[in-house]
Amino acid sequence: MADSIPPIFLATAIQAVIKAGAMQLAGIDHLHIEKKGSIDLVTQIDRDVETMFRALIAERFPDHSVLAEEFEARGDRQRQTEYTWVFDPVDGTTNYAHGLPIFCCAASLEHHGRPIAAAIYDPSRQELFTAEKGSGAWLNGAPMRVSAAGTLIDSLLCTGFPYNLKTEADYLVGLFADFLGAARAVRRLGSAAIDLAYVACGRFDGFWEVRLNPWDISAGALLIEESVRWTADRSIPGSARSSRRTVACTPKWSTSSVVESGRTDLSNRQYPG
Repeated sequence: MADSIPPIFLATAIQAVIKAGAMQLAGIDHLHIEKKGSIDLVTQIDRDVETMFRALIAERFPDHSVLAEEFEARGDRQRQTEYTWVFDPVDGTTNYAHGLPIFCCAASLEHHGRPIAAAIYDPSRQELFTAEKGSGAWLNGAPMRVSAAGTLIDSLLCTGFPYNLKTEADYLVGLFADFLGAARAVRRLGSAAIDLAYVACGRFDGFWEVRLNPWDISAGALLIEESVRWTADRSIPGSARSSRRTVACTPKWSTSSVVESGRTDLSNRQYPG
């Protein structure tokens, strides 16, 4: 598979996220911020970065489709094309809008719904996470390795909350309490793409979240897969078009009763909606 992936695919993902990072840093001091929901924010930089990306793909790969956050059209997630770019112009927009330097840009190319090339760039730390199907995953060019944690009590976990958290508070807090009681510690950074990248490079031992969108997880899913990480999700690895529950963790967790059948089993805990 790796030999059949044109180098321009990963090069394009890298070019796009680095350009996005420069745009994010250039615009952070004069943001125009709007609300998409009661707590869901969008900035002009989100839109400008996505416009840049769509123009790049249209020029370079006119037969490829794009699935991205700000200008998603009805039916985009169900569209069946050979190649689809999945893009998040600013992952961690709330952090970005508040001046909290935990945000990034994420880009992946899916082939028949499976990611084959991905890049995530954190401009605040100048960290570039990349992966190519069958070839590996890298942080600033160095191979990434997953953590060796084998149990929850030895694990540093990370999570996030959906924008409708106020209507699902009991479920989300209950799930958080389950993991908090079983793990060494739990963190919440506010950027799912960075969370997954940190799992891939071993900074976190596990991650969970509900109601993620394709652009939140597609790039990170490939990073984890190529870092020899076991991923337990109803749609990762593979197509990340309709994920409701996402768990990413070390390979040694795969037989853990906490994940498979314990109180924190995402299948057993009643999920709203």
